[in-house]
Amino acid sequence: MSPLKRNAVAGESSKLPRHIAVIMDGNGRWAKRRGLPRSAGHSAGADSFRKAARYCQKLGVEYLTVYAFSTENWKRPADEVAGIMSLLEKYLRQALRDLEKEKVRICIFGDLAPFAPELQRLCRECMDRSSVYTGAQVNICLNYGGRDEIVRAARRWAADGCPELSEQVFGSYMWGGNIPDPDLLIRPGGEKRISNFLLWECAYAEFYFSDVLWPDFDEKEFDKAIAAYQERQRRFGDIGDNEA
Repeated sequence: MSPLKRNAVAGESSKLPRHIAVIMDGNGRWAKRRGLPRSAGHSAGADSFRKAARYCQKLGVEYLTVYAFSTENWKRPADEVAGIMSLLEKYLRQALRDLEKEKVRICIFGDLAPFAPELQRLCRECMDRSSVYTGAQVNICLNYGGRDEIVRAARRWAADGCPELSEQVFGSYMWGGNIPDPDLLIRPGGEKRISNFLLWECAYAEFYFSDVLWPDFDEKEFDKAIAAYQERQRRFGDIGDNEA
């Protein structure tokens, strides 16, 4: 039994992060190492996402936010983008079929306008039909960029007549509204940057980087990430935060 599971058995579930964010990186490299097309890597990555969502729900993690398609991903080859859109449609249809069983609230963060009408419809249907569930919440970032989100929030705040501003007020204009900020940001795939993801929300998140590619990031790897988080002391900028 892993250290993480021992903590849960001992009643220390309060040490679990309430909100985990994941940059799902490494799908293309996973496929290349196996001599497969990039589409195979994205398909394997989609399977990992489904497993991760179920595992986080099983552990008691309240919010899972994943970086699925960024505002910059449109620059990829057209056939690769089309393949990602096809996988997204497949996932959404499956999610709609499984809503009653999974009982997970699904939210989409990002501008859906550039997507095909049917894909937009499926996104909205998933959000509408799952809104009745109050347990675990999965946030899927599509056509999303952190800087774009901040600019969008500023425009919405101005359009509302510039109400008295505070961090809490401005945060309410973000895609997630006032859900808790991520406690833990996980990036598989070996890169050590956040790539324009949740720039506002991750101000005090703990970062966990792994060389494991996303399609191989299984329950054991999640246990490692959460166990590392549990060992850290979070200070949120208090005295001692910059001590040597």
